[in-house]
Amino acid sequence: MAVIGISGSYGGLNLGDEAILTCAIQELRAAVPDVELVVFSRNAPHTEEHHAADRVVAVREAARDEIVPEIRGLDLLLLGGGGLLYDKEAHTYLREIEVAHELGVRTATYAIGAGPLETPEARGVVARVLNGMGAITVRETRAKRLLEEVGVKREIVVTADPALLLTPKPFTATMLKREGIRKERHLVGMSVREVGPAAPNLSEVAYHTLVANAADFIADRLDADLLFVPMERGDIRESHAVIAQMAEAERASVLKGEYGPQEALGLMEHLDMVVGMRLHFLIFGAIARVPFIPLPYAEKVSGFLEDLGLPARTLEEVHAGPLLASIDRCWDERRQVRETLDQQMPALQDRARETTRIVARALTGEVSQGDAGPTEKVG
Repeated sequence: MAVIGISGSYGGLNLGDEAILTCAIQELRAAVPDVELVVFSRNAPHTEEHHAADRVVAVREAARDEIVPEIRGLDLLLLGGGGLLYDKEAHTYLREIEVAHELGVRTATYAIGAGPLETPEARGVVARVLNGMGAITVRETRAKRLLEEVGVKREIVVTADPALLLTPKPFTATMLKREGIRKERHLVGMSVREVGPAAPNLSEVAYHTLVANAADFIADRLDADLLFVPMERGDIRESHAVIAQMAEAERASVLKGEYGPQEALGLMEHLDMVVGMRLHFLIFGAIARVPFIPLPYAEKVSGFLEDLGLPARTLEEVHAGPLLASIDRCWDERRQVRETLDQQMPALQDRARETTRIVARALTGEVSQGDAGPTEKVG
């Protein structure tokens, strides 16, 4: 039996990360016969309840010497997926990989994102640790360019976000009724997050006002109701802050129930358009072939749009006029957007499946481990 560990931002903190873990477990079980999957989680009870892992390790609560026995028993440790390699937390997420290298356990990345990486400390540890890994897969070309820039010399393969392989669970009529959704008009889903890295050139008030203007425009121009979908707990506050600035606040509501990623994907079939900041909210829209448009956000969203051949113009639009014009254009061109998604998504999903094929080869030793760590287990 092969024992594979998966380490990432898991534990119910974000629906996007939970979608990644759901798909990673599904793909690994399909690709590796007789596999035992060990998840290194930030909230072990949540992961045990919601995912088909064989064992869960509470990694954030464990000291280094407590995780050594857990890692020693692995045949392969995967880092990712998700955007784990950024200035503030790169060293934290790489701790388990460094331990694995000391123990001679094979390692690989699982379609990770990267950036921002601006501090010398973060850039240095990322280059050093990743140069010791057996296989490196990233979810977009921008991540590959950044890792090469900081000094990663190993081959970097661009695959795609694992969440692209998510399958929906029905969001039923009963669930809609419980949420007070009547579908008397068009229904547009929105996703917002804190202003910080999302729109660094805007004050919080200006940011909330900008998104509120967009929401009012959608309500009026499209004769639509708006449903704000929190992808993590902090998004609830941001959603209510935006609604408080709307002239037509009665046309907006916030999804109240606690749903998993597959149910959030199932919700998409009830939406006529998706407007959002969170990457995986847009990914859910793309899977369901719902026309979507991004609000100002980060490069990882740009990379996803590039993969689909869709314009990234709204990412730089921090003034209401151009943003509203882009939303208007997306609505008018929604049939073309669906056609583009129909054309582009199958290839992108095939790229997502390639991640597991690559890490399976790393498990068997077909991909050589990097120079920074030994290739045989010790102890």
